[in-house]
Amino acid sequence: MIEEWADALRNKDAHRALSHYAPNVVHFSPAPPLLSTASKKEGLPNAEGLNAWFATWQGPIGYEIGAPSIMIGDDVAFSHSPNRMQGTKTDGAKADLWFRLTFGFQRIKGEWKISHEHESVPFYMDGSFKAAIDLTP
Repeated sequence: MIEEWADALRNKDAHRALSHYAPNVVHFSPAPPLLSTASKKEGLPNAEGLNAWFATWQGPIGYEIGAPSIMIGDDVAFSHSPNRMQGTKTDGAKADLWFRLTFGFQRIKGEWKISHEHESVPFYMDGSFKAAIDLTP
């Protein structure tokens, strides 16, 4: 399922990517707001927002899942991995970023869905508080 979700991002297929989310998903993204929940719809993955983000990239998006760790229970599971996103933005800028991704999954009616997503980048604790987007695993 994680690979199917990533492939949907690579190919800018919002419908397919969103089909993996639970209706009550909680989403922590590097982009505002601080927390997105089903009760507060802003910031949650949705087709309009995802398609708008896809439109900021030229061609397909490079998306690599680096050595995921997956723990599975009866009805809940989680995974975490360092992930890499690469590509060219519509303004010609090259993007190449490693970030951290944690998924929480819930089995709903026999199907695994993403019920929690947390993406983050570390920041430099030297007083600058700048995102450490130059790190690699």
